[in-house]
Amino acid sequence: MFSYNVQFCVVSDSLTNMILWLDNPTVFTPQKESLKSTSRKESLFPFECRQAKISYTGTLMADLCLEYDNSGVVVREKFDFGQFPIMLMSKLCNLRGADCQKLLKCKESTSEMGGYFILNGIERVFRCVIAPKRNHPTGMIRNSFCGRREGYSEKAVAIRCVRDDQSAVTIKLYYVRNGSARVGFWIGGREFLLPVGLVLKALTETNDSEIYEILNCCYNESYGRGDGAIGTQLVRERSKIILDEVRDLDLFTREQCRNYLGERFQLALDGLEKESFSTVAEAVLQNYIFVHLDNDDDKFNLLIFLIQKLFSLVDQTSLPDNPDSLQNQEILVPGHLMTIYLKEKLQEWLRKCKSLIEDEFRNSKSKKLSFADIADIKKVMNRNPSRSIGTAMETLLRSGTLNSQSMLDLQQKAGYTVQAERLNFLRFLSFFRAVHRGASFAGLRTTTVRKLLPESWGFLCPVHTPDGEPCGLLNHMTRTCRITSQFDSNGNIRDFLKIRKAVVDVLVGLGMVSSLPKLVRAGPPKVIPVLLDGQVVGSLSSNLITEVVAYLRRLKVEAPSVIPEDLEVGYVPTSMGGSYPGLYLASCPARFIRPVKNKSVPSDNIELVGPFEQVFMEISCPDGGNGGRNNSIPATHEEIHPTGMISVVANLTPWSDHNQSPRNMYQCQMAKQTMGYSTQALQFRADQKIYHLQTPQSPIVRTKTYTTYNIDENPTGTNAIVAVLAHTGFDMEDAMILNKSSVDRGLCHGQIYQTETVDLVDQRSRSDNSQKSFRRSNIDKSAHSCIDADGLPYVGQRIYPYEPYCSIYDGVTNSTKTMKRKGTDPVIVDFVSLDMKTKKKANIRFRHARNPIIGDKFSSRHGQKGVCSQLWPDIDMPFNGVTGMRPDLIINPHAFPSRMTIAMLLESIAAKGGSLNGEFVDATPFRDAVKKPNGEEKSESSLLVDDLGSMLKKKGFNYYGTETLYSGYLGVELKCEIFMGPVYYQRLRHMVSDKFQVRSTGLVDQLTRQPIKGRKRGGGIRFGEMERDSLLAHGASYLLHDRLHTSSDHHIADVCSLCGSLLTSSVVNVQQKKLIQDIGKLPPSRAPKKVTCHSCKTSKGMETVAMPYVFRYLAAELASMNIKMTLQLSGREGSDGEGV
Repeated sequence: MFSYNVQFCVVSDSLTNMILWLDNPTVFTPQKESLKSTSRKESLFPFECRQAKISYTGTLMADLCLEYDNSGVVVREKFDFGQFPIMLMSKLCNLRGADCQKLLKCKESTSEMGGYFILNGIERVFRCVIAPKRNHPTGMIRNSFCGRREGYSEKAVAIRCVRDDQSAVTIKLYYVRNGSARVGFWIGGREFLLPVGLVLKALTETNDSEIYEILNCCYNESYGRGDGAIGTQLVRERSKIILDEVRDLDLFTREQCRNYLGERFQLALDGLEKESFSTVAEAVLQNYIFVHLDNDDDKFNLLIFLIQKLFSLVDQTSLPDNPDSLQNQEILVPGHLMTIYLKEKLQEWLRKCKSLIEDEFRNSKSKKLSFADIADIKKVMNRNPSRSIGTAMETLLRSGTLNSQSMLDLQQKAGYTVQAERLNFLRFLSFFRAVHRGASFAGLRTTTVRKLLPESWGFLCPVHTPDGEPCGLLNHMTRTCRITSQFDSNGNIRDFLKIRKAVVDVLVGLGMVSSLPKLVRAGPPKVIPVLLDGQVVGSLSSNLITEVVAYLRRLKVEAPSVIPEDLEVGYVPTSMGGSYPGLYLASCPARFIRPVKNKSVPSDNIELVGPFEQVFMEISCPDGGNGGRNNSIPATHEEIHPTGMISVVANLTPWSDHNQSPRNMYQCQMAKQTMGYSTQALQFRADQKIYHLQTPQSPIVRTKTYTTYNIDENPTGTNAIVAVLAHTGFDMEDAMILNKSSVDRGLCHGQIYQTETVDLVDQRSRSDNSQKSFRRSNIDKSAHSCIDADGLPYVGQRIYPYEPYCSIYDGVTNSTKTMKRKGTDPVIVDFVSLDMKTKKKANIRFRHARNPIIGDKFSSRHGQKGVCSQLWPDIDMPFNGVTGMRPDLIINPHAFPSRMTIAMLLESIAAKGGSLNGEFVDATPFRDAVKKPNGEEKSESSLLVDDLGSMLKKKGFNYYGTETLYSGYLGVELKCEIFMGPVYYQRLRHMVSDKFQVRSTGLVDQLTRQPIKGRKRGGGIRFGEMERDSLLAHGASYLLHDRLHTSSDHHIADVCSLCGSLLTSSVVNVQQKKLIQDIGKLPPSRAPKKVTCHSCKTSKGMETVAMPYVFRYLAAELASMNIKMTLQLSGREGSDGEGV
């Protein structure tokens, strides 16, 4: 699993070589902690972690191996590297392979999928992040390249090289304006730039003549630019400049170049300070130059290819690659990120162990340190705790932040994990299908990274992206898209070396000339280079390339044992100033793939293609005709179904092809905000907040995807009778009227389950934690009606705000403290659980009733969202005189013309017909584009409206879904027919009971004496500058004065009219006789006070002025900066004014 070798020297009386490495790593299944070490440990299950707020982890153990003086004797000692997080349903999970009965026994939902982690009782899931495509050369133009050093241009070719252990090093080949190039790579936060000729000569034993001929093979005078040539005459001059740079350094042989490299890098590489120059150079070339290749000759050939591509980019014979295109991207999957992060942490731990042993050996007091005694070595290593490795992995998953100095060649440091909210099943599912462009792009002003590019067709959904800040950055994979991995379709680990060898053998058999070092090759357009996972394996003649590509595609489908079924065959043909030509083959993991039909194979013709090859393929769509193709270039592939281009959530919208695109985008977001049947194991959950719909229903109108993914296990809405009618004016601006009787009967009833964890060990005062326990007071019996004898509330007890729900007894102070319920609405105690091992932790789950009220938000499946404006009595609702049917919900007809949600009207007609016939209606989009089972296309006259209308007409209803209604007030027939029928409505989680904010008086800020903000703290809503401008425009000056002064920070200040000072007043208490004045039956006056001015040394001229307290605070702030503010008071009564 993990094996890492560190070799170093320890200074002593005699030079001793010591090799230190890790071996036999083992991760155990999650087990409970036992108090006795000899007792057998029990299996730990996920529901126990959720209840106890602990992590679902297994112990990581490994052998530390020590060898001295190359003696061959290896001393082993097992080390515990802490708790390693275990993904649910993985091979080490205790639920692996469990059937429905075992899942129920383990208190899990029968549809549990896994794929996430549990950290401190919270479910966390990795958010897949876009990364540059591995081992693929990409030409790019960036102005930032000019700032590397003087003379550098904005053009470069970059390649992200990934080793077999998934660690990566990015190499950039910069073009210098004098015609040369520089190889750039990073070591320890510093970029090193090497002349490209120096690297070429250091890689293989060659001479200037051979390098010159190989570099110039891409230029042929007989081919012009119109023939697809990529080289120009300038290549010769640049080749001379590259070779002259090395000659100017007096470097002629491979050994001289390597010594030159070793001398420059000896101090830059950790642990190689005392090695020879050749050893250091070998380490640089092996660990930093094209690390995905093991052979120096392959590295030489790849560098030649990069130089030729760079010169073609400079001469504008080929276009730069778009780094924002899905062609040049892949996915950073969770397993790869955890692997490279764990490798780095183990390397750091071994390096620290090395330094500790060296320091201990050098210490004069530790001459008795024996290498043969593992106890002495272990005592030294205990200073470097090994369990920190598991802690680092938990921190990565808990916070999503990398604590790495090297950044692991990644583009961001945070945002790798998010909480997997189970608001409903669709939201939970979307976390596993989401793909984020990167946190570093969120703050950029440019919109190029957010654009929907045609290369992402079939891989990323065009409508399932949020609106607002993450728009275009957070995308979701389509329904048919998936990611390649190290496992084949049978679950076996792939041998990529064997796969590459098989692909090369097939290519050689088809006429490919293998790439041999020092072989003078021709270039495009005569021959096309062939790259397999970033390795130049040979070249193919332009006459053979088309047949070879077609044969490889057939082998993918017909013989997956020879050629892997997900091999990406990216053939870039020669063109006039297009992309750099070549045959790019990829078999590595973490790539996007999707299925299409290969027309050249008669049966079982499903082929997996990637985004790079898709651009250069001819794939026909069922409703696209010939796609603008000529008859000479027929389509070779065909889409399986048009719905394969959108995501799972977008596929649930019925007839989405009849809606305006933004409405489908809104529905994708609102489907994930819907109250639904979130989980079947609701009674065993301890989530912080769960939204639950009491009586969900299955939609009458549904798509095939709804049935495929079995969404009926977790339904998200209710079939409501909807009338499109302008009724009473309460349905303006997307508001809707609900039938009060329908709500009373249970329409859209829901609850919020909120769990509060009371942990006695987690209190701030840790000194007396052992003396605390759950127990109610026998002296104060006022809380006995709410709290049971064990100090916890009764199940089913209704608790009102500020009532006690838990009692904690402190044995040290012999006192009892009650915890009181916060909030604004009463709750019901739904579930109480106690940790029976320590009896120090309890989970109390409250149930909030959330029945529909005015202000709650609802939505159809077509982006038609609105709030409830009235709960209308049933007797006043319009009704059908024949059936007696009354609508459950009334919406305004003005919601349709501008939004163009025609599919909602179709759903209403179809649901009415489906309910009359007692069957579900298939509403899969692109109905007209799909062929019939017998192969015949749908006739143009068979319109969807005609099919639905005839269904209604057979049952005696209006062809177009309208009905004659009668007024609920007058009992007379309404003049126009009303469109009415069942529509599947969703209740969203945005409820007025959770959002209303009201305040009369309350807490104020200590500094400014203004009301605080925050709904939880009883704060107010900010009256800002725009609100002020609005009242000024209306001329409501008294209202403005009331908001900003009287009801905010009203303050009466003492001001000296002589010096104008606001801050120098002080109150002097004066002893006076008590005077009672009874003039005009007025109340007694306040006792007089004497206010003096420190600056003027007198009490004359002191006046009281009403002002906002923040004005006084401003004067104090200015005074702290030596700025004096003076006020000028006018003597007119009732018109006191201030001036500065």
